[in-house]
Amino acid sequence: MRRQEKADRIGEILDDLYPDPPMPLDHTDAYTLLVAVALSAQTTDKKVNAVTPALFAAAPTPEAMVALGSDRIHELIREVGLAPTKACNLWTAANQIVDAGGDVLPDWEFLESLAGVGHKTASVVMSHAFGMPAFPVDTHIHRLAARWGLSNGTTVERTERDLKAVFAPETWNDRHLQ
Repeated sequence: MRRQEKADRIGEILDDLYPDPPMPLDHTDAYTLLVAVALSAQTTDKKVNAVTPALFAAAPTPEAMVALGSDRIHELIREVGLAPTKACNLWTAANQIVDAGGDVLPDWEFLESLAGVGHKTASVVMSHAFGMPAFPVDTHIHRLAARWGLSNGTTVERTERDLKAVFAPETWNDRHLQ
């Protein structure tokens, strides 16, 4: 079976099993989604959803996050993995967003320039906050793509390219959640 045939069949199965996959991270807008995704690295979505209510109550905007300061942010997120680094990155990113006008912009270069924001986080924000076709690839998707024979990439970047080549752009925003 060719790679494209595998992808087509896998896509059909995923659509049948998960026709409307929910976004597992609680958020209210592009900024809170950015924060939640940044917190999710090496941490479960369940743990992120447990700490973000208090964090978002204290700082629902970049301006409020700046005012909190990194020490208070750390206190609020201490239960997530890599909390000290994430607290510093959240505070720095909030400053960067405020300096750029206060809004999270639907722009790859802008998002990837923020402290603690890599390509995967930017992809999730572009996909779910702005509806732009993106295919976020984490280690789980990377492993599944290899197991299913859809990619032999040694990096998540290569796997993303391979998956984008076999799935239609209009399916990307759901495929990574499925």
